[in-house]
Amino acid sequence: MKSSTPFRAFLRLIFRRQTLRFFARTPANAEIQLPSLYVEFCTDPTVSVALMKNFVHTLDDQKFGAGIIIYSASLTSQASKIISTIAGQFRIEAFPESELMVNITHHELVPRHIVMTPEEKKELLIRYRLKETQLPRIQLADPVARYYGLRRGQVVKIIRKSETAGRYASYRICM
Repeated sequence: MKSSTPFRAFLRLIFRRQTLRFFARTPANAEIQLPSLYVEFCTDPTVSVALMKNFVHTLDDQKFGAGIIIYSASLTSQASKIISTIAGQFRIEAFPESELMVNITHHELVPRHIVMTPEEKKELLIRYRLKETQLPRIQLADPVARYYGLRRGQVVKIIRKSETAGRYASYRICM
């Protein structure tokens, strides 16, 4: 009887992961229409090609525009290639559980980041007479950029504390 206890705990863990699938859609009367989002916690520790194909199939069948898959161990290189090949059709993010244990934006050393709209970006470039290439950069792989789901060309406003000015804003473009 005792030998089956760890197995039952394992089955409960798998059952919980299967129930952690959900989606979000923007209400029809919202000002800004965002793509519908599907989130899935992977039941297997490693995301294989078959699991990724099932995930993409779910996105396609249910007409989701974006998806987040969360895994516990690793993402195979072939599965990550699937993400890059269908990037035009769907927006897919893959996160290991370890990255999601702590909300990095709440850390005292991480300044406030605000993603700018295309209109705000245009106004910024006109106001300071800049070209996009003249803005400092933030990498796509930056943890905060991944947290906010930044894409190439998007600008983020970073508000930092300053001893002399109180606070100041800087801007970075995602590359």
